[in-house]
Amino acid sequence: MKKLSAIGEALIDFIPEQRGCALQEVEGFRRRCGGAPANVAAVCGKLEIPAQMIGCVGADAFGGYICDVLQKAGVDTEHISQTKAANTTLAFVSLKEDGDREFMFYRRPGADMLLSEEDLCEEMFRDTGILHFCSVGLVEGPSKYAHKKAIQLVSRNGGLISFDPNIRLPLWESPSDCRDAVWEFLPSADLLKISDEELDFITGKKDITEALPELFAGRVKMVLYSKGKGGASLYTKTRNITVVAPEVNVADTTGAGDAMIGSFLACLIKDGIAPKDLERLPVEALLKYLEFSAYYASHSVTNKGAIEAYADKNEITKFIKEYENKR
Repeated sequence: MKKLSAIGEALIDFIPEQRGCALQEVEGFRRRCGGAPANVAAVCGKLEIPAQMIGCVGADAFGGYICDVLQKAGVDTEHISQTKAANTTLAFVSLKEDGDREFMFYRRPGADMLLSEEDLCEEMFRDTGILHFCSVGLVEGPSKYAHKKAIQLVSRNGGLISFDPNIRLPLWESPSDCRDAVWEFLPSADLLKISDEELDFITGKKDITEALPELFAGRVKMVLYSKGKGGASLYTKTRNITVVAPEVNVADTTGAGDAMIGSFLACLIKDGIAPKDLERLPVEALLKYLEFSAYYASHSVTNKGAIEAYADKNEITKFIKEYENKR
């Protein structure tokens, strides 16, 4: 079995003790390991899919904590470097009553921004079946060019490229800078994951069916469209399927989108899916993958935090059985 390689930010999420208030009103926080690429790697690790995280953290207590959490989740952290040039990035989060979030970042710069092309070599990606990345690492600087090199190396070896924009506007000088970076990298992906909240920002359209011709740019062969509690849809140029999200009591939506794409990629790795296979997969396989991802993402929001809330193989199997028995 090949492995998933995730590249980009690994950081600390400070999750609020109080829910339903603005960030400036939160009195206490709990430390959690986060960062969208790190979350995706952890999903695969917990599902017993080979996974490695490639990035940079500070040579500080938070950086050490991140490596410990990822290792316990089954992720290879050999290629997470620790630097003294910047501290580990911190993200403070508030949760509204409906589960939506407000972010504030300490990243001027953060260690994750200092990952460079020189930190990467072809050997690191030799057994990579899928490379996953997000837009946070595409802010102008060394990390952006490290991402370009990683994409080139994995593509050259026949690996599948997965891109989840995962928009975090507070990290950008302007919204247009973020949008430009997304469109610079989007055509390099074989699989694009996009949320209903991001669709209008990226494409200027509110209807996914109207946006699809634009999203199938460059190499893009498949679009996974997540809709929160509304479920998810999967599109290729010739077919589409939709699944509903299981109804659960929501504790925290942090990392739910990462849970969905991470579990979907785990299915692709397990079945040895290559870029050329994405447009040829039968509807039955696509439905199986998407249903599993919807269950996995729904389970993730029943607990607080991201990685700590993600299910292992036994936990998700039990959750699915229990839910289906209630139907």
